[in-house]
Amino acid sequence: MTNDRNFPALELKNLSFRYKGSAAFSLQIPQLRLAVGQHLFIKGASGSGKTTLLNLLAGIQTVDTGEIWLGGAQLQPASARRRDAIRAQHIGIVFQQLNLIPYLSVLDNVLLAAAFQTRASIDEKTSSHVSDSHASDSHMTPAQLKPRAEQLLTALGLTASMWQQAAESLSVGQQQRVAIARALLCKPTLLIADEPTSALDSEHRDAFMRLLLAQADASQCTVLFVSHDAALAPWFSHTLAMASLADGVQPNPQFMRQSAVSVHQQRLDADLGTETLASTHAAMNR
Repeated sequence: MTNDRNFPALELKNLSFRYKGSAAFSLQIPQLRLAVGQHLFIKGASGSGKTTLLNLLAGIQTVDTGEIWLGGAQLQPASARRRDAIRAQHIGIVFQQLNLIPYLSVLDNVLLAAAFQTRASIDEKTSSHVSDSHASDSHMTPAQLKPRAEQLLTALGLTASMWQQAAESLSVGQQQRVAIARALLCKPTLLIADEPTSALDSEHRDAFMRLLLAQADASQCTVLFVSHDAALAPWFSHTLAMASLADGVQPNPQFMRQSAVSVHQQRLDADLGTETLASTHAAMNR
């Protein structure tokens, strides 16, 4: 969808959540606001509530109190059908296990994201809830989807000769790039990345981060990246610590990625095929 900079990409207001029957765990976030194009690193140890927070932000679990807004559309509180529609229209996800359909082609795996968005929109329109103005014009037309998918795959270094290959025939690095393209296909407001680099060495991890953030920037998409790996923090301008949620989003003094990624994006845009771009793709092909 086309992101409206008059609205924050993500806004939480007085959010609270507790599992029923459990007094040992709760989430309390008084306020959180991310601008369009701003990228956030959420850090926390296993068991700190990262997955619960992601489920709330995706509308899979429901808040006890408070509100969640995505690109000016209210995700919570809302009906399950409404949450499904908002999720499909506003959120792209790169999963830890990638979750590609192994027997589908590269191109069909990317286009699958649009099928989920269309289904959610149809379901919402047949419900008693009326779509807001942000949802009504958010869909790309079928004529736009395939060129968009092909453009993303090309920018990510997957040439046309690979588009009809089954996803299972690709290397792990190539599959990661397919997952990025799928998450960005419908121009989401928010891209959620759930520990996608956890199984990678440092070289492959950095190659993945360059491509992910460069393409998110090109799509004016806000990235919310969750990991226990503190070494990833310097890629992000802002951080949120699960251990101190009340402190909210904080500027990241370690932030160092801007110059490296902007140069990388300029090279992508110019299609120069330079050594830096080639080495990034080569690293992810292994």
